[in-house]
Amino acid sequence: MLKFLRQAKDYAQEAVQAARYIGQGLAVTFDHMQRRPITVQYPYEKLIPSERWRGRIHFEFDKCISCEVCVRVCPINLPVVDWEYNKEVKKKELKHYSIDFGVCIFCGNCVEYCPTNCLSMTEEYEMAVYDRHELNYDGVALGRLPYKVTADPMVTPLRELAYLPAGVLDPHNLPPGSTRAGQQPEEIVAQHQAQKPSKEINQ
Repeated sequence: MLKFLRQAKDYAQEAVQAARYIGQGLAVTFDHMQRRPITVQYPYEKLIPSERWRGRIHFEFDKCISCEVCVRVCPINLPVVDWEYNKEVKKKELKHYSIDFGVCIFCGNCVEYCPTNCLSMTEEYEMAVYDRHELNYDGVALGRLPYKVTADPMVTPLRELAYLPAGVLDPHNLPPGSTRAGQQPEEIVAQHQAQKPSKEINQ
C-alpha cells in the first residue's frame, strides 16, 4: 500500500513539474508574440541602412578631373582611370573609369579624398552575381540609379528596427523625426563620464 502511495506521489510531482515546464515554454512564446516584428518581406521590403553605410560607390563622370587621387589613396590601387591630355584646352579628358567590387574592401578612402566629390557611397548592397567579372563596374554602371533604397518605387523601405521609437511595432510610415528606443551614443558617453567621478571618490 505504501509503495502504491509513493508511486502516486512521484507521478503527481512529475506531472506538476511537466506542467511547470509547459507553462514556462508558453510564457516565452507569449513574450515573443508581443515583441517587435523582425521579418522583412524581401525583396519587396528592404531595411534602410544606417547613415554611415558604405555600399556600392556612385560615380559622376562629368565631375571627374582625372587627378587619380582615388588611385593613390586606395590601399590596393583599385580604380582604373584612363585619360588623355587635350592640348587645346590644356586639361585631362577622362576616357574610362572602372572599379572592380570583387576586390574592393569598401574602405571609403576614394570618396573621402576626392577633390571634386564625384565619388560617393550609396545604400546599395545587392551585388551578388554568377560571374565575378560582372563585379567590374565601368563609369556607366557606377553612375546608374537608383542608389538609395528609398528611391526604388517597387520597394517598401523599412527603417532599421533597432531605431523604432518606444511602443511602436509597425516600422512603416514613421515620421521623419522619430527617435529610437533607448539612449543615443552621446547620451551613453555623458552618463559614463558622470559615473567616473563617483567611482574615483569611492576608491
